[in-house]
Amino acid sequence: MSTDTQEAPAAVEEVHILWTSEGMSCDGDTISVTAASLPSLEDVVLGAIPGLPKVVLHNKVLAYETGDDFTRAFHQAADGELGAPYVLVVEGSIPNERINGDGYWTSMGNDPRTGEPITVNTWIDRLAPGAFAVVAIGTCATYGGIHAMAGNPTGCMGLADYLGWDFRSAGGLPIVNVPGCPVQPDNFMETVTWLLYQAAGMAPAIPLDEQLRPTWLFGKTVHEGCDRAAYYEQGDFAKDYNSPKCQVKIGCWGPVVNCNVTKRGWMDGVGGCPNVGGICIGCTMPGFPDKFMPFMDEPPGASLSSGLAASTYGPLVRTLRAITNRSVNKEPKWRHNRTELTSGFAPRWPGR
Repeated sequence: MSTDTQEAPAAVEEVHILWTSEGMSCDGDTISVTAASLPSLEDVVLGAIPGLPKVVLHNKVLAYETGDDFTRAFHQAADGELGAPYVLVVEGSIPNERINGDGYWTSMGNDPRTGEPITVNTWIDRLAPGAFAVVAIGTCATYGGIHAMAGNPTGCMGLADYLGWDFRSAGGLPIVNVPGCPVQPDNFMETVTWLLYQAAGMAPAIPLDEQLRPTWLFGKTVHEGCDRAAYYEQGDFAKDYNSPKCQVKIGCWGPVVNCNVTKRGWMDGVGGCPNVGGICIGCTMPGFPDKFMPFMDEPPGASLSSGLAASTYGPLVRTLRAITNRSVNKEPKWRHNRTELTSGFAPRWPGR
């Protein structure tokens, strides 16, 4: 047995989050994350979460700095001079700058040597290899999303398509995809919190599925957590959007879409598309939007599955449950050993 000892890695005391939304983006994911509560962005940045290293956030929407003051940390990280580990967060799909003609599809700041705009592609090239972790936030960044749908004049793609699905960060991690259009806020903050704990040596490697999504967040379907799922089982389907029943026949893709929003809700556990009457359109999936269009039409296979349930199993179960419901929805008759019901109550005033 070797008697050699290894020194423990130095504790990480500070982590920067370099967040660029300069891809093809509406900044909707940034706006969504401001609604997070488990944990909130403020709790992470202000150090209210036990065990987390100090977090310095660089996001243009939430930053006080502007211009060169804002991009300074990005330049320092690209030059290896930031002095602390960083997590690179990419928001928005990645365009193909090789087909941009004489212009630019995207830019964030200007190159101090040439004065030319710096594209998001260049920032990713410079920052991704040195990042402890690289996170794609929202479906545009994860899989291309709206900008990469059929036609795609800008050649947009997801971050893993750009860097390669076998990419590994300086922390040895693959890209971490947190899809959603926009992202569910707590899903993203929970993922980032895991990565921060991992950077501090207090958590194991984050578990991801084949599409690089956190497994505990995207391992189940919308349908499996839906408030309306029992109506599907009973073959009881909505015919319009005012109904509280299962929405599969009016366009909901919940049975085949990996997402936890029906269980988690949207803000503080409240909301979630089908929970509040909105059909699932598959926005967390790699095939979105092309494979889920046209929206509000009955999904393929829905007629077969819902038809069988509606014609056989569903109505029978619904009838039997209604009988049982009527039975147990009444107070049992009080069985006692006297001919007259007595409770021991003595009214204070006669006749009452």
